Amino acid sequence: MTKTDPPTRSLFDSHSKHRSNGVRIVITGQVGLAKKKFLDRVVSLAATNGHDVRLFNVGERMYAEAPDIAPGRILDLPRQRLTTLRRSVFKDIIAEAGTSGNCIVNTHATFRWKHGLFHAYDHAQMVELDADLYVTLVDNVDAVHERLTREHEIGHSLKDILVWREEEIVVTEAMAEAIAGYGHAYVMAIENEELAVRALYRLMFEPERKRVYPSFPMTHVLELPEILKEINEFRHALSQHFITFDPADLDEKRLLFDAGEATKRGENQVNLLVHGRKIELSVNEISRIAKDIDAQIYARDFKLIDQSEMIVSYIPVLPDGRPALSSGVERELQHAFENTKEVYVIWRADCDPSPFITETATAVFPSVESLFSHLQKKGYIGDHQMNLS
Repeated sequence: MTKTDPPTRSLFDSHSKHRSNGVRIVITGQVGLAKKKFLDRVVSLAATNGHDVRLFNVGERMYAEAPDIAPGRILDLPRQRLTTLRRSVFKDIIAEAGTSGNCIVNTHATFRWKHGLFHAYDHAQMVELDADLYVTLVDNVDAVHERLTREHEIGHSLKDILVWREEEIVVTEAMAEAIAGYGHAYVMAIENEELAVRALYRLMFEPERKRVYPSFPMTHVLELPEILKEINEFRHALSQHFITFDPADLDEKRLLFDAGEATKRGENQVNLLVHGRKIELSVNEISRIAKDIDAQIYARDFKLIDQSEMIVSYIPVLPDGRPALSSGVERELQHAFENTKEVYVIWRADCDPSPFITETATAVFPSVESLFSHLQKKGYIGDHQMNLS
């Protein structure tokens, strides 16, 4: 069953001014993400596929310009000197970017330190840079915590990490809307680094690829390995052909389940293996951020839908024959429909879907293969040849 598809718009329709001499992109994200390492991989992938990309690391350049500052102490500078130093570095970046073609500027949108919370950019300089895209990188709270404890001397709580992340997202979006207009800010999870590197590359150099939000049940299929396998195969298939903003790439709900299981065992700590390193998190501290995790999941998933052009929802069949349709999936479909996205549903059950599915869906298909055949005919899946190694 298919309805008339809504018109689609290329990512660069409203900001194609740099297409002739390169793409400019601003990357933000909280401390503890290892952004430079991630972005080095993006630059390497671009080079493999014939694109030269210049990476400007603002923090690294600030230290280089002020060698008297001890490593890790730059935020202890008086506010005025910190601002002057950042502006000087950014002035050089703007000059070099003018002759560099494709470039990535790695920076922060905000700082929260002894001076309190303050923005980490100059509006006039960002206007002069005139970036095409603004992307905030995010990662799981336990992953960020592990890096902070291993690489930095920054006192923090899990709550702090969630607050810093949210501040970066909100301020980056406000920056992008003020400078480039609505729709130029993106959030991208980097837990699955290989897929995230590829997605960012595609966002920069293959804007004709559709941006897709994969939708599927999560919580109530956790103990059903065969269904989880189906869902993971569906997610993988989408990621091969599209720029996917996958909600499962940031999986913090598991911390709440782990804390609950630890409580049942009478334990006060949750033991995790993160980046090959064993860490312990307090059950009480995890419990204190439970509402924050749920609130950010709710807001972030809608943001991921908003930055996509279409949503594809996979509804598997439970062992008793019922469709595994969760309230979260239904809400995502409704949100996408109300925001005029293309809505595709893969309905695996023998029973017919309800009007709450059919009336919000652009089309409903019985399998991933039938959906892909449809998308192939629409020209959404083509012969994109790219070395992804």
